[in-house]
Amino acid sequence: MRRTARLVPIITLVAGSTLLSAAVAHGATATAGRPHPIGRKAAGTGTEQRTVQRYWTEAKMEAAQPLDTLAPKKDGVRLTAASIAAQAAAPPVSVSATSPGGGTVMTVQAPVAARASTGSPWTRQSAITKTAGRVFFTYQGRNASCSGSAVTSDNKSTVITAGHCVKMGGAFHGNWVFVPGYDNGDRPHGTWVATTLYTTPQWNNSEDVNYDVAAAVVAPLNGQSLTDVVGGQGVSFNQARRQQMHSFGYPAAAPYDGSKLIYCGGRAFDDFLMSRDIGLNCDMTGGSSGGPWFVNFNESTGLGTLNSVNSFKYGFATGWMFGPYFGTDAQAVYEAAQGTNTP
Repeated sequence: MRRTARLVPIITLVAGSTLLSAAVAHGATATAGRPHPIGRKAAGTGTEQRTVQRYWTEAKMEAAQPLDTLAPKKDGVRLTAASIAAQAAAPPVSVSATSPGGGTVMTVQAPVAARASTGSPWTRQSAITKTAGRVFFTYQGRNASCSGSAVTSDNKSTVITAGHCVKMGGAFHGNWVFVPGYDNGDRPHGTWVATTLYTTPQWNNSEDVNYDVAAAVVAPLNGQSLTDVVGGQGVSFNQARRQQMHSFGYPAAAPYDGSKLIYCGGRAFDDFLMSRDIGLNCDMTGGSSGGPWFVNFNESTGLGTLNSVNSFKYGFATGWMFGPYFGTDAQAVYEAAQGTNTP
């Protein structure tokens, strides 16, 4: 019997798109040998942004559905000792979380066991209830949803999500918005419209699940930048595998309905089947794609270091969730996004 896999949640972007050359942050330009993220303009003008905001009524958000599931390539590249060694050769990078208003919050701490969960509602009022949110977009003429997270960034306007939450089936998504703190239809921190979307060249060119990573740059809202309002989670790359991790998202397929923030917690494991991804025991369903995975997550403060995102599930192992390893390609996507100015 042929094994297939299904990707959990789904996609996003905005109208009036143009491909960008994705320069990295801090004023540096992309050079030979460095990953070159693929960027695309979304709602770049105030008029376009207002149109997208008006599009997303409460009824449309509640009716948005996860996309159809995908499968890794039949000849998917498995994890090997050589690939692990190559990952270990890249220098680790870690950025601290940011509190609303711009203050830096140090979250580095000794790893602790994650509170075991395979898909429970998150009930603690903490930073994660502001930084995590639902992503909405249109894909092939229908409204769909994913998940995402605000992260510390130079432009204070960067959201990390999954690659298939910005592009799938050869096209970027339209009407892309991020709703931090979404709760049963409420939008306590507003609706933030994407101005630019980025993903890895591997996802852009061949939808390789090993590189299912994306970032969105969102426009200011009411004169404020995203992380000045909700704060930003830390983010890290080139870290050790098999760590204790927490995963968050807004699953919208049964038995969930997309109304609440759900979490999974435990020790990550390596995929031994058809990808180089990392896995967690997790029952979240479609709609949770792009939701953040954290190392060193503090359950009291709700702060941690984002180190992967919900990406896909195997159809024959629905109790496992997989997310891409955050290496140099994911880092390049983050750098390109955080170095992009907002209109």
